[in-house]
Amino acid sequence: MTSQPPAIPVDLHALRLDDARALLAHDAQDGDRQTGESALDYLQRLIDGLCELSLRDPLTGLGNRRHFHGVLGRSIEAVARTGDSVLLLLLDIDRFKSINDTHGHLAGDQVLRTIAACLTRCVRPVDTVARYGGEEFAIILPHCRPAFGQVVAERIRETIAALPIAVAPMLTLQVTVSIGGAFAPEWVRSTADLWIERADQQLYRAKTDGRNRIYLDQPRESAVSAEEKGLLFSQLDLEHPPQSAASDRANA
Repeated sequence: MTSQPPAIPVDLHALRLDDARALLAHDAQDGDRQTGESALDYLQRLIDGLCELSLRDPLTGLGNRRHFHGVLGRSIEAVARTGDSVLLLLLDIDRFKSINDTHGHLAGDQVLRTIAACLTRCVRPVDTVARYGGEEFAIILPHCRPAFGQVVAERIRETIAALPIAVAPMLTLQVTVSIGGAFAPEWVRSTADLWIERADQQLYRAKTDGRNRIYLDQPRESAVSAEEKGLLFSQLDLEHPPQSAASDRANA
């Protein structure tokens, strides 16, 4: 028979969350006896809810930057382990500042919410859509072969360009987005910063070349950087380097 570890006392009265005090009275509520929910189950439900809130953007309901980086890190591991083809897209709403300046921030918020919902409809359930910050969004598309990357990005661009956005009873706006993307180097354990940098460079090209366009860093065009080469070969055994040709001839 294994002994249970000693319980660690927790003073819930010292917690500042209102739900912590509700937990103290939880077992005395009539609803508890009806549902059979224990104090532990109730606390777990609170923790799950807080974790969900910490990963969501409150304005759009999309994943936030923290959620995005978590998915990106797992995607990097999958690419290094399986060679899966994963595409990262960064999208920026064109001339968004002028929308806020001309129509107000409430109109800008409505534009963000409408585009967020549109992006969710444009991709698969397996894809991840996040609000990266401000008027910028990010999409991670696993199992996306290079031949389909441009098609998916173009579909997103065209759908948003044709989308009427009602920001007031008598006011409808139409906006465009610039899109930059990069495929993760297959079979290489890259880093989030290097991958984002590649996609961001393509987004910069799209913005500076006139906006409302797409540039993708295709795998065949992507040279593995020095940092990624270091990540690729760092785990190899370098204690026994191959002999030089001169040494081989001397030993022959």
